[in-house]
Amino acid sequence: LVQLAESGGGSVQVGGSLRLSCEVSGVSDLIYCMGWFRQSPGREREGVAAFDRNGATFYADSVKGRFTIAKHTHKNAMYLQMDSLNSEDTAIYYCAADLVRCGLESESLFNYWGQGTQVTISS
Repeated sequence: LVQLAESGGGSVQVGGSLRLSCEVSGVSDLIYCMGWFRQSPGREREGVAAFDRNGATFYADSVKGRFTIAKHTHKNAMYLQMDSLNSEDTAIYYCAADLVRCGLESESLFNYWGQGTQVTISS
């Protein structure tokens, strides 16, 4: 029904910036919520940022003031702008979408997932 594809991962130094993109295909008009989760080795997947169709945005405390989630204005995609990166941000980042629910409490809120893109922050 909905397909997601991430891009933009890579390696940067502490204090640097990266922008992740998520291209959406399929029945995108049905999407209610889109978000980003991340997972680092030995840790559970955690919510990073999300926004819903009504314009509400959600951010994890660890990224507030540093990350910005938004929808692309000219294409069927969204992005995550990540600034002031630190080593704790190293993880695989996943794009997620759902047709009904929104939030960062649990990955179970989202039914559609991308394959993930690696982000590595080096000192």
